[in-house]
Parts: sequence; structure tokens; C-alpha cells
Amino acid sequence: MGPKGKREYLEVMRSRYLRAIGFEKSYLLDEFVRVYGCHRKHAIRLLGSRVRPAMAPPGRPRRYGEELLLVLQRLWLVAEQPCSKRLRAVIPLWLPYYERRYGPLAPLMREDLLRVSPATIDRLMRPLRARRRKGLCGTRSGQALRSQIPIRSGTWDVKMPGYFEADTVAHCGGSLAGDFVWSLTFTDIWSGWTENRAIWNKGSQGVIERVRDLEARLVFPLRGFDCDNGSEFLNHHLKRYFAERLRPVEFTRGRPYHANDNAHVEQKHWTHVRQLFGYDRFGDRRLVAPMNDLYANEWGLFHNFFCPSVKLLEKRRDGARMKRRYDAPRTPYQRLLESPDLDGQAKQRLKDTFASLDPFELKKTIEKKTKAVFTLLRETVF
Repeated sequence: MGPKGKREYLEVMRSRYLRAIGFEKSYLLDEFVRVYGCHRKHAIRLLGSRVRPAMAPPGRPRRYGEELLLVLQRLWLVAEQPCSKRLRAVIPLWLPYYERRYGPLAPLMREDLLRVSPATIDRLMRPLRARRRKGLCGTRSGQALRSQIPIRSGTWDVKMPGYFEADTVAHCGGSLAGDFVWSLTFTDIWSGWTENRAIWNKGSQGVIERVRDLEARLVFPLRGFDCDNGSEFLNHHLKRYFAERLRPVEFTRGRPYHANDNAHVEQKHWTHVRQLFGYDRFGDRRLVAPMNDLYANEWGLFHNFFCPSVKLLEKRRDGARMKRRYDAPRTPYQRLLESPDLDGQAKQRLKDTFASLDPFELKKTIEKKTKAVFTLLRETVF
């Protein structure tokens, strides 16, 4: 007899037992012990109670209630749905801004938020997770300069900021045919500082303009530039731009068909591009300006100052398994403040910028500007 059958049998026998008198109860107890398979005293306690005894759920009692889950959900959604380890690092960084917007938290609630583990966050947030889709690859090989731009066979000396990886994302919808907007992504390997820019098609002049804009906004010099084998990067214009300067930039490329050679920038395509603009086709040149306005201002500030990321410290093979060790989640801003290669003036610029920001206000402006972009997109479609 299964658990469901036992429960139904218990309910039937309980009603009979409570109506029985005298020797009838003894016969019912004998029958119940044989069928149910329990001790006679336990049978008396089960059948004699008019209310079914409450069964405590297995395991330890729940420590965190609905109020804590509400705070986690708000932070998770505003912080662009980070993983549990990164959300754990977001909590102490964002709590002052959260309390400024939603009111002070109770001391016990604050204590629970600061001690909740990533595993518990995963368990609480599991119903809200969603799968993501994949886009198309728009890389077209740049054959002209492949012999002149060396392949980065090893790893750069990334003990300082300034070594960037670059890649493109196609806003093509379901087809690479025709003209549409592309997003350029630049990621500093050491700090994780990431900048995005939009261009119309993938012309070399447009790429150089965006690289100039990137350098103008950085508080540290550009020392190295690594890209894939796409023609938007492997061209004479960009090569001259990096070579003809007082301190040339080391210009390298990854191996063909090895996406992990540019893993630092590849992993930003979802968090910095697709999560913002999705997979629609952006086939109107007018979309470039509002996208760049959002990329260069609120979107870049939001991610670089308030969204923690992890860095791979060590990777080794243990038998058939690959073991990886990561550092604690920190924002690119926090990593740059710890860099001995940045002077005091650059760090003060970063501190002044951080003091003027509020992640909730940034998120509000991001949503407003994103809505304007998609409103313009709908006008071009219909």
C-alpha cells in the first residue's frame, strides 16, 4: 500500500473507530494493525484523534521569509539579473541606495541579507530564472592583414589595466543580409572595464571613430588591443592608428575558429548587449545615435561602477576534470582603485564619478532611453 492509499485508509478507519463502541473498537484496531503495519498503541493514537496530526515538513525550518525574497528580487532585477555569487556581492554595495529608495530595513532583515549565501540565493531565485537564446555570428574573415598581425599565442602580462579585447555583435534579427546596426564591445582584461558602441555596418572608419571615443573616456592608457579575425578589425586603417603613435599599441588577433581566445569579451555579449537590446533587427541608421547615447553614458556607468564580476585566477586539470578558481566578485571600479598603475588623479576622477551616481536612478534612465530606442525601431518596422 502506497502513502496515498494509507492516508485514505486511515481516514476511513478513523471515522469508523470514532463511531464504534466497546468491543467493536478492539476488532477495528486488530484489522488496522494488520493492514497498516504499525504498533497497536500507535494505531490508538492515530484513530483516536479527531483531527489529523500535522506533519512537519522534512529538513530544517525555513530561515528566510517572503520579505527577504522581495528585497532579493528587486535587487536582482535592477542589477540586470546577475548570478548568485555576483548578486551576493551586489547586496552590500547597493543596500544604502535601496534603503534610500524603499526605506530603512529592520536590523534583523539587514543582518539576514548580509549573511545569505549564494547557494540559498540560487534556491530562492530558481523560479525566476529564464533561458536565453543565441544570435548569429557575423564575423567575416579579414584576409589582407592576417600575415602582418600576429596571433596572440600566449597570455598578455595583464597585471595592469590597458589590455583590451574587442568583438562585434550583429543586430540582424534572423538574417545577415543587408545593412543594419552592429555593437562593438571593448573589455579590459585586468579590471573587466567594458565599453560598448554602436556603428552602422562594419566600416573601418566607423570602428576607428569608436576606438578613439573609447580612449578619450578611459582613465588609463590603451596598451594592447586583441580581436578576432573579422575584417572590421584586420585592416590597414586600424593597424596604422595603433602603430603610428609615440607609444604604439600592441595589436594582436586570436586564432581562427577559437572563440575562447577572446573569452573576456565574448562573455560580455549577453550581459552588455543582448540583455539590453535583445535579438531584433536594427535596420535603421537613426538608431545608432540613441544607442551610443545609452552605451556611452548610463549603461557603461551602471555596469562598470555597480555590477560585480568574477575573474579566473587559476585553471588546472585534475584527472578528467578541469578545476577553476575565481576571485571574489568585484566591480571594475573597485579593481581599478586597487591598481598601483593608476595615479592619484585618475583614481580621484573615478571616486568623484562614483559619488555622483545612484544605481536605481541609472536604471530608471536606462529603461527610459531603451524604450525610446524600441519606439523608433517600431516606427521603422511598421
